[in-house]
Amino acid sequence: MKRVFLIVLDSFGIGEMPDADLFGDCGSDTLGAVVKSEYFNMPNMRRLGLFNIEGAASKEHAVEEPFGSFCRLGELSMGKDTTIGHWEIAGVVSHKPLPTFPQGFPQELLDEFSRRTGRGVLCNRPYSGTQVIADYGLEHLKTGKLIVYTSADSVFQVAAHEEAVPVKELYRYCEIARELLKGDLGVGRVIARPFVGEYPEFTRTSNRHDFSLAPPSDTMLDKMSANGLDAIGVGKIYDIFAGKGLTEFVRIKNNNDGMQRTFEYQKKPFNGLCFVNLVDFDMLYGHRNDVDGYAKALTEFDSDLSVFLRNMEEDDVLMITADHGCDPSTPSTDHSREYVPLVIYGNRIRQGINLHTRMGFCDIAATVLDIFGMRGVEGTSFLKDIFK
Repeated sequence: MKRVFLIVLDSFGIGEMPDADLFGDCGSDTLGAVVKSEYFNMPNMRRLGLFNIEGAASKEHAVEEPFGSFCRLGELSMGKDTTIGHWEIAGVVSHKPLPTFPQGFPQELLDEFSRRTGRGVLCNRPYSGTQVIADYGLEHLKTGKLIVYTSADSVFQVAAHEEAVPVKELYRYCEIARELLKGDLGVGRVIARPFVGEYPEFTRTSNRHDFSLAPPSDTMLDKMSANGLDAIGVGKIYDIFAGKGLTEFVRIKNNNDGMQRTFEYQKKPFNGLCFVNLVDFDMLYGHRNDVDGYAKALTEFDSDLSVFLRNMEEDDVLMITADHGCDPSTPSTDHSREYVPLVIYGNRIRQGINLHTRMGFCDIAATVLDIFGMRGVEGTSFLKDIFK
């Protein structure tokens, strides 16, 4: 029995990529920002080799003998969002960026969306998710119109008060939008954004749901499940891949819940991959420019990581990485074009191997498949360099 646990710390970038200027992200460094917080403490990630990675902030935290192997990864895909970041991690490079709508969505699209939902539309602009409900929430309650907005990412977001629009109804509206948003309008994600409360104290709830575009070609998940292996998703993984290739999945409420579900899978005898996304770093702290909150969340993850490490079995392999950056210290509240870390650990993994800088998150997918004697995705396996 072989088990690979691949944990994505959503948005945990470690410094700007050379083309960051093309994305308006010069100077972005998510790790460099949070490491300055008094609440930052990641002794387990430090021992695995996080601060030994090329370009990582605070080199004084590097250790002489890391017990993991490590590198930084540059993104080949033309973007900096969750969808194409995860697709690339799973072996699909997006050479063409997913469409964004900085001026809002075409009126003809909104007209058809309104016709099919029976509701009008408010906003239709790039907007902060918390600010948009503060500015449009009252009008939404008075009129029943849906709050539609976007961001720098390839997303179509629909916000509605849970008392005015039941959550299941909001999900149905998002399914309609997903049907409409294809071709040149094919955004990466349609996102349901329910909220509650009374004006002016509206707050978003945990009933968010993503409706993703399906990957354009087979990922490592498809390859594994087609060959009788387990391909398990924890957290947003099902949504990001539109369920494609997964044999089992579980949704989560927050990072802590995600780690608890991962602990449960540690106790199960499966043969294959457990692919985990922990989104709080991005959703709750990166996008809200909350440096201390981000640091606290990383510290909490590192505490959970100590439990995970103790419970690993002989042939288990652990990989920890990210999908993009979201520097909470910059004026922008959007994702940032950054390198991401990768640390690898297990009894069969050599210690202290520095894989330096590799271009392509897809090298992860190639390596995961190589562990199981398989190929078939973009990327180059580094298994021979780290495997005992």
